[in-house]
Amino acid sequence: MGRASLLRLAAAMVLTGLVSPPVAVAARATPPLPVLPIPTAAQLAWQRREVIMFFHFGMNTFTNSELGTGAEDPALFAPAALNASQWMDAAAAAGASLAILVAKHHDGFCLWPSAYTAHSVRASPWHGGAGDVVREFAAAAHARGVDAGLYLSPWDLHDQEYGREVAYNEYYLAQLHELLTGYGSLSEIWFDGHKDKNATNMTYHFQEWFQTVRQLQSSSIIFSDAGPDVRWVGNEDGFVGTTCWSTVNRSMITIGATGIENYLNNGDPWGTDWVPPECDVTIRPGWFWHENETAKTLSQLLDIYYTSVGRNCVLLLNAPPNTTGLVEDADIARLREFRAAITHIFGTDLADGSTARASSERGGDFAAGNVLDGRDDTYWAPMAEDGRRDGYWVELRRPARARARPFNVVRIQEHVALGQRVERHEVYVDGVAVASGTTVGHKRLHRLAGPVVGRTVKIWFAARRGPPVVSAVGLHLDPHEINRPSQ
Repeated sequence: MGRASLLRLAAAMVLTGLVSPPVAVAARATPPLPVLPIPTAAQLAWQRREVIMFFHFGMNTFTNSELGTGAEDPALFAPAALNASQWMDAAAAAGASLAILVAKHHDGFCLWPSAYTAHSVRASPWHGGAGDVVREFAAAAHARGVDAGLYLSPWDLHDQEYGREVAYNEYYLAQLHELLTGYGSLSEIWFDGHKDKNATNMTYHFQEWFQTVRQLQSSSIIFSDAGPDVRWVGNEDGFVGTTCWSTVNRSMITIGATGIENYLNNGDPWGTDWVPPECDVTIRPGWFWHENETAKTLSQLLDIYYTSVGRNCVLLLNAPPNTTGLVEDADIARLREFRAAITHIFGTDLADGSTARASSERGGDFAAGNVLDGRDDTYWAPMAEDGRRDGYWVELRRPARARARPFNVVRIQEHVALGQRVERHEVYVDGVAVASGTTVGHKRLHRLAGPVVGRTVKIWFAARRGPPVVSAVGLHLDPHEINRPSQ
C-alpha cells in the first residue's frame, strides 16, 4: 500500500471514529535561566534559618575578661552547675535551629580534652578533669533537635608553637580533626582571622583547614571573612548595609585583613562567588558573661533583626553562660520576648486575601499570585524583555474587608535559588511612595514612617542582571514600630 493510500485510510478511520484525532497540548512555560552565581542547597537551607545562636564560654568567663593572656590557670575553670540543655532552652527561646559553641578562644584553653595540649578541661577541677563541654553541648543540641556548630580560634596566645608556620598549622589541624570526628554531625564551622596588631606574625593555612572540613563534615557550612560558604558582615554590631549582595569575589578578600569591611558589608553585584553574610552580635555588651552587664532591650534586638535578617542576612546572636555554667534567666526571658515579638509581627500577613497583577507574567507557573501563596518554591517571573528599560512591577489589590487594616512593615523576598537580581525597588500605597531601597535578596523588610492603609500596594523593581523572580510580598503591623522613621 502506497503512502497516499495509507493517508486516506488514516483519515477514514478518524472520520468513522475508529481512532481519535491528536489533542493539542499547550506548551508549559519554562523557568527563567538562573543568574550566576547561585547558592548551593546547603547555603539556601542556612539562609532560611534566619536566626542562629552563639555561646561564648571559657576561661574569660572566670577571669571577667574579653581577651585572655594564654597564661591562665586551668584551675580557674570550675562551673558548678553547667547544663548545656539549659543553653538549648536559650536557643529555643530565640527560635534558633543552629547553635555554635566557642570550643577554643584566643587564650588557647580548650573546652574538650584535646590530646594535643595540657591547656584544657582535662587540667581543670570541673568533673575531676574528666569533663568535656563540647560533648555535653553537642549532645544537648542533638537531643533538642538543634543543629550544632563549633568555633576554633586560629589565634592562640597559649600554644608555644604559635608563630612557627608548619608546626602551628599542624597543631591547629590536629585539633580541628578531633572536633570534626568526635562530636557527630556539625552544621557550621566558624573560622576567623582576628588577632591584635601586635600579635606574633602567623600564616594560617585556611585552604587546608577548609578542605579538611569538606572531607570530614561535607554538609557543614564554612564561615570566614571569605567564606567559602558564608562571610563575615564586616562588623560585630548585628547590621548589614542598606545594600547587601550575597555575591562577592573571594579573590578580593584576605581573611583577617583590615580595610575590607565595607566590601564585606555591601557585597558585590558582579561578584563571581555566592557567599552571603552572617551578622554576629552579642545580646550583652561583652561576648563573655560579666556580672555588671545586662541584655539589650527588646527594641534594640528588633532593630538588629530588621537590619540583619531584614536586609538579606542571617543573625548570629550570642548569649554567654555565666560562671555557674548557665545562661542567665533574664537573658533567656529577653530572647523569649524577642521571638514572641517576631512571631506576633510576622505571624499575621495583612496581604492575605489580596489578588495580584504584574507588568507581565512568564506563564501560568510564574503568575503574580505566587507572591501571595506562602511558599518558598514558587515565584512571580515577568517576561524576559518586559521592564528592561522602565522596570518591572507587581501590585497587590487588598480585599474590601482588609483595606482599612493598617500596616507599617512591607516584606519582599526574591527567589534567590535562581540568583540575586533586584538592584533597586520602590513601594507605593495607593500611588503614594512609602519606601524605597536597593537590594532585596532572601528577605527585605521596610519599616514605614507610620501605619498606612490602602487598597493597592505596588512594588516597582529595577533589575539589570535579569528579570526579577519574586517569591513573596507581605504586609505586617509591628506595634513596636509606630512612628519610626523609614529604614
